[in-house]
Amino acid sequence: MFSTKHRQELIQPPVEAELHAYLGGICKKLECQPIKVGGYTDHVHILCLLSKKIALMKLLEEIKSHSSKWIKTKGDDYKNFYWQDGYGAFSVNPSEIDTVINYIDNQHEHHSKKTFQVEYRAFLKKYNVEYDEKYVWD
Repeated sequence: MFSTKHRQELIQPPVEAELHAYLGGICKKLECQPIKVGGYTDHVHILCLLSKKIALMKLLEEIKSHSSKWIKTKGDDYKNFYWQDGYGAFSVNPSEIDTVINYIDNQHEHHSKKTFQVEYRAFLKKYNVEYDEKYVWD
């Protein structure tokens, strides 16, 4: 998962579904079979199988750079579109894949109650990831 720079709410219809499909296409091209791509106005979640041929960091670098260039072609509303520098990546137990798919499918409902920042801190806490607020949000 990763967000837009400064969590700008730029992922809106009509580009939202097309962006998610584009992100899945990049994963597929890099042999990281996409299972589910979705998100909210300021972030995306990508559930995919990581190929043995590419490092996670390289996958995210490719996804973010190509999609950022692509979305800028969608009009003036996106000329200042950028992704945040970092990302969060978590492995998923195969028995939990359906739960994660459902979670990604329901992002709009979910984020009517909880912001991305609150959600992300909860993930970090759940997985005992130490972090410094200034590096996570700047």
